[in-house]
Amino acid sequence: MRKRLLLLDLLLLALLVVLGERVRQTWLEARKRESVVLGQPLKQLPPPPYAPLAPVAPSTAAAYSDVAQQMLFSADRNPTVIVEVTPPPPMPKLPAFYGLINLGDGPTAFMAVNAGGPHREVRFGQDIGEFKLVKVTRDEIVLEWRGEKLTRKLQELVDRAAEQSPAAEPAPASRAAQTSVTTISPAQRSGPGMELGGTGGRRACPPGDTSPAGTVVDGYRRVVKESPFGSVCQWEPVK
Repeated sequence: MRKRLLLLDLLLLALLVVLGERVRQTWLEARKRESVVLGQPLKQLPPPPYAPLAPVAPSTAAAYSDVAQQMLFSADRNPTVIVEVTPPPPMPKLPAFYGLINLGDGPTAFMAVNAGGPHREVRFGQDIGEFKLVKVTRDEIVLEWRGEKLTRKLQELVDRAAEQSPAAEPAPASRAAQTSVTTISPAQRSGPGMELGGTGGRRACPPGDTSPAGTVVDGYRRVVKESPFGSVCQWEPVK
């Protein structure tokens, strides 16, 4: 029994030796073929024939005329762009001028937005309607409207209607009132006149006011001050 096992082992060993030699021969042949193949120089093939491309024509503005004639973002597909310019608004009438005083704190003009309207004090840099007062002299006035300076003669802005309109007379209440006329002396007419807007309750001196300076009437004192434009008269509240 032992001899058979030994004989079987020898046969297996011989088989392994034969297989190992076979594998070694196969590996050697593969290495030989690899060295032969890789060792051969490569043959350089000539490049394929090259045909040049057709030249590209240069771009011209005329080629894009259709794009300009048919603008995608134009409602009428018209290349003519129409710019609508809004005309400036017409200049309103110049404000009316009634006078100028200077009580020591700077010149003050009396003006109204429209002739016949209520007038008020306007100092340099203040607005009167749509205009701004820039400068006033004895003969001229400078106004600003939308950044444009306008120089006018004072006579052009004076409210002529206020100067020429006669004082309104009260309607007679009865025939007896028509026949009874009372004469008022200049002294009786003296007293505060119309109120100067925005001047702390001060009132103007009416025409024909001959009251001396310091006269007190109805809680107002007559004050006369000197200015570059002459004497300035007004009635101030008594405090």
